[in-house]
Amino acid sequence: MRKLRIAALTSALALVAGMASAEDIKVGVSVGEHAEIMEQVAAVAKEKGLNIDIVEFTDYVVPNQALNDGDLQANSFQHQPYLDNQIKDRGFDLVAIGKTITTPMGIYSEKLKSLDELPEGGKVALPNDPTNGGRALLLLQDKGVIKLAEGTGLIPTPLDVTENPKNLKFLELDAAQLPRALADADVAVINTNYALEAGLNPEKDAIAIEKADSPYANIIVVRTADKDAEWAKTLVESYNSDAVKKYITEKYTGAVIPAW
Repeated sequence: MRKLRIAALTSALALVAGMASAEDIKVGVSVGEHAEIMEQVAAVAKEKGLNIDIVEFTDYVVPNQALNDGDLQANSFQHQPYLDNQIKDRGFDLVAIGKTITTPMGIYSEKLKSLDELPEGGKVALPNDPTNGGRALLLLQDKGVIKLAEGTGLIPTPLDVTENPKNLKFLELDAAQLPRALADADVAVINTNYALEAGLNPEKDAIAIEKADSPYANIIVVRTADKDAEWAKTLVESYNSDAVKKYITEKYTGAVIPAW
């Protein structure tokens, strides 16, 4: 009887120790593939003693503020140029600790089958935040639609357009609203997460798409003070696992690409 009690006590203590070692974090994501993939990451992380509470956001503005304010422990929704711009503009004390996915930006249309069909004075809808708007303009330049002034880097604006043969009009809209703009604009340049959410497949529906070697790999971001925390390492390890890579490859079939 004494041995049984000791065994039971030992098991209870082990259970309590296991519960004590588990950590709980909140990770902010944008809707769409970032949220879907984080569900898979959470399953892997749970086996490593890390419990992830996923918080979804419908825009690109709030997640960094929430992280900086301490309402989140990490976020996963943005690329490095966007983070750099946010840090510059808002003074956030944030840092990237790992890569996640690349989502090629695409150009979509309900009216045209090719960029060659863009009419004189056509309407082009772009994201209105500096980094994704600049990314859209760089894509249009890469496809020969416009030319931009030299030296603008990764964040050109419509004011940097030096050649616009068809006198296109640029409509700057919230990124999440761009799929709805397809009814009015001739083309819209849309981030993949919002395209997928709207039922658009970048490989099949885009009339032009970004090259795979763009500098816009997405990242996991934390407060600088947390960059060496054990839970942060576990989060990155869980994301960069074979199980998550397999999920991405099979589910998105090239529309979303592992970046690690």
